[in-house]
Amino acid sequence: MAKFLVQKCDPLHGEIHISGAKNAILPLMAAAILTEDHCVISDVPELKDVTVMEKILESLGGKIHTPEESILDIDMSGLKTNVADYELVRKMRASFFIMGPLLGRTGRAKVHMPGGCTIGARPIDLHLKGFKALGAEVIVKDYYVEAIAPPEGLTGAAVYLDFPSVGATENIMMAAVCATGTTYIINAAEEPEIVDLANFLNKMGARVKGAGTDNIKIEGVESLHGAEHTVIPDRIETGTFMLAAAITRGQVLITNVVPDHIKPITAKLRECGVIVEVSDEGLYVIADQNELTATNIKTLPYPGFPTDIQSPFMAFLTTVEGASTVIETVFENRFMHVAELNRMGANIRIDGNKAMIQGGKKLEGAQVIATDLRAGAALALAGLVADGTTEISEIYHIERGYDNFISKFKSLGANILRIDD
Repeated sequence: MAKFLVQKCDPLHGEIHISGAKNAILPLMAAAILTEDHCVISDVPELKDVTVMEKILESLGGKIHTPEESILDIDMSGLKTNVADYELVRKMRASFFIMGPLLGRTGRAKVHMPGGCTIGARPIDLHLKGFKALGAEVIVKDYYVEAIAPPEGLTGAAVYLDFPSVGATENIMMAAVCATGTTYIINAAEEPEIVDLANFLNKMGARVKGAGTDNIKIEGVESLHGAEHTVIPDRIETGTFMLAAAITRGQVLITNVVPDHIKPITAKLRECGVIVEVSDEGLYVIADQNELTATNIKTLPYPGFPTDIQSPFMAFLTTVEGASTVIETVFENRFMHVAELNRMGANIRIDGNKAMIQGGKKLEGAQVIATDLRAGAALALAGLVADGTTEISEIYHIERGYDNFISKFKSLGANILRIDD
């Protein structure tokens, strides 16, 4: 079993280039199912989740090749089945993204219950609610979900989401682009990744308006064609490296960034005393000029503070003087990293969905477990400032979502190593 060994390092310095967004590339790849033409996607991050999605598309009859580094050419003209492979789907929750486009293109989709990080229930009921509203019959069994469109195909409808779910918004959007009539997604999620998917679909000939707001309008079209698209930068990777500079009291220039996508992270770091400057070169994060202090955060759907950066930010808060509070409102089981940080000497107490951090504690290296993707990143950040060696196991979670994690950190001066135990 592979592990990361992290040792205390000097303040990080240097320049880092952000990869394409994990949370954008997976639905983009799924959207390629909607056309028989080639789709070419650039700035594709090198992630295990991307590899799994490639295998899922190939299992459906697709052909994928990489003409150049970080570019995928996806050809789904040979689509031969609308039943997803169980062994592949169980590895990744985002595999459920294929259901909408399969239903939209073939009128039928059968997908086993997906796997992924154990950070909460993350029910798929909102996805299914949308498919039903479009006229599909939905069959739910213990281990799979099947959706079947009527003989005349899907029909546009108004879909109200009880919660602005990113996945449901994207899946319903992909199912609706070739439906007859107009679909409205009300209380839609507003994340940048949804805008990115809408832009790609529109390049393919779809008519999607309002992405990035809570009301998305989709005018159905008869068919889609191929398109070329570049993935947006990963705002969560951006936030992780902002926090890496902050926790080590370093100075880092981060390039390939959309500043608007990280406003809540920037605001909270500035509250703590970290200098964040936006220039033509990129984003400068300077954490060695001021004494850093505590702050409070509360996770919310976009444009609020992102739940995916909650655990890395908490690792940072353990190192600043004062008391902080972190309230998690998106996932009910996203404090599993707290026990691991406390093993390293942090002082964090949990009360329901609230974590109370007494900062300024000296961290010590320990054997810890990456309980999920972002928890693993948080432990790596803590290891950068902890005395001794921090040994992180279950690192497959981290490698699912960060492109070249080790090499990027080492380029800034981090002392981090991947070993096979």
